[in-house]
Amino acid sequence: MDQKIKWVKNQMMENQEKAAIDFLSCQEIGKVRQFHKSFPEYSTTPLCQLNELAGYLGVAGVYVKDESYRFGLKAFKVLGGSFAMAKYLAQRLGKDISELDYAQLTSPEIRQQLGKITFTTATDGNHGRGVAWTANRLKQKSVVYMPKGSSLTRLENIRAEGAEASITDLNYDDAVRLATENAKKYGWVVVQDTAWEGYEEIPAWIMQGYGTMALEALEQMQATGVEKPTHVFVQAGVGSLAGAVQGFFASACKGDRPITVIVESDQADCLYKAALANDGKPRIVSGDLTTIMAGLACGEPNTIAWNVLRDYSYMFASCPDWVAAKGMRLLGNPLGKDARVISGESGAVTAGLVAELMTNPDMAEAKAKLGLNENSRVLLFSTEGDTDPVKYRSITWNGEYPVPAR
Repeated sequence: MDQKIKWVKNQMMENQEKAAIDFLSCQEIGKVRQFHKSFPEYSTTPLCQLNELAGYLGVAGVYVKDESYRFGLKAFKVLGGSFAMAKYLAQRLGKDISELDYAQLTSPEIRQQLGKITFTTATDGNHGRGVAWTANRLKQKSVVYMPKGSSLTRLENIRAEGAEASITDLNYDDAVRLATENAKKYGWVVVQDTAWEGYEEIPAWIMQGYGTMALEALEQMQATGVEKPTHVFVQAGVGSLAGAVQGFFASACKGDRPITVIVESDQADCLYKAALANDGKPRIVSGDLTTIMAGLACGEPNTIAWNVLRDYSYMFASCPDWVAAKGMRLLGNPLGKDARVISGESGAVTAGLVAELMTNPDMAEAKAKLGLNENSRVLLFSTEGDTDPVKYRSITWNGEYPVPAR
């Protein structure tokens, strides 16, 4: 198996009119965060400034947004699912989301108006847990399908939120199809963070939900005296998170946006392959999509997100599992007085990639094209904590997925 990191500079940024990103503007995301703030569990997650690591790597700053603290669920995903579900309910009630906060949505009066609703989704774990958690608080039902090979711990965490959940014998994309088919059959509502023709409204709302995390991160950087990052590295499965982060920063920073790198597992690198093809069209990766980065094991991109990433992102990278494992160890074993970040497999791959770019001679060309140097301020999103603690220990304690010899 090829153990090398692959990358491609995006040649499509200037090829066509830019995809619309108004829905990810500071103004729109400000409204989203206002809704999230109404949750009793809401607090701004930490932005860890890793000065010692930055010095070691030779950059001006490394900033890691630590989503292991989000709503007590150890992952960012609940931001998307909760906002999309609330927008859907607001629409059913004929109201704007700004008129409804958490307390109103969970009130007996609203529950009576809405009647019984079942939400369904396919997930590797974090998104499904967020949907189950939100449905539970809304006093509604949820049905969650997981792809084969999913973690039993993550399955039990979803069931603990009151969902009917099961691990299927399907890959992620086929599990999405199963959820969609059953939703049509039983009258359920699909809450999926990938879009396709005819299913675009809820995925766009989910992307807006993720924007809360990006807005917090920008404000936290500005509070330290840094106007904006020079570089943003963000991981991608279907691309909803990456598209949300890319769209937000492109909107917030206008013509002087950060250089953005989109990072995938090499077993599910549909965005990288699309960038490589350089024709503006999305690509699909099929098969089992076997990777420790379960949250990124998606072979079919979100069409809305792809358009944003195609038009605004600077580079796409395809990473073997050892890059994520290196990132987990690096963040979990900090230098000097740096904060410790417990980052799961899908959360840490960007940290592993940045370390390789700055220290591995084989990555010198990519480093040069990105302009990574002593003036760079790099923003990363650790999107999950140890959502599978057994796997986390196997990698960080026992050295599973070591860096290959050079």
